[in-house]
Amino acid sequence: QLVESGGGLVQAGGSLRLSCAASEGSFRRYAMGWFRQAPGKEREFVAGLDWTGVETYYADSVKGRFTISRDNAKNTVYLQMNSLKPEDTAVYYCAAAGRYSALWLESEYEYWGQGTQVTVSS
Repeated sequence: QLVESGGGLVQAGGSLRLSCAASEGSFRRYAMGWFRQAPGKEREFVAGLDWTGVETYYADSVKGRFTISRDNAKNTVYLQMNSLKPEDTAVYYCAAAGRYSALWLESEYEYWGQGTQVTVSS
C-alpha cells in the first residue's frame, strides 16, 4: 500500500528526492514518516509530518538538509534530501500512522513500504 521510489547512487554533496505513493486515498488522513536503516544498524527516524503537512519533525542528523512534504491530492509524500553525506547511505522506508502522539517513534506507525536504497559515495 506504500511504495517508495527515487533512491539511487549519488555523490556526496548531491541531492535526491524520494517519493512514497499510497494506494488509497484514506492515507490523506494519516501522519507520514521516513525512517532509514544502514547496514548493521537499527532502523532510525528521519522525518515525519502530520496529515495536514503543517507539523514536521526531523532527526538532528538531517535538520537543515532534508525536507519532508506531502501532496494529498496525489496521495504522495516526499523526502527532499540535499547535501547528502556518505553516512546517509541506507535503505529508506516510508510509513503511515493513523493515530499518533510522537511521530519520531517507530511504534506509532501501522503501515510500511518495502524501502528504497540510497547510496552516497565519498
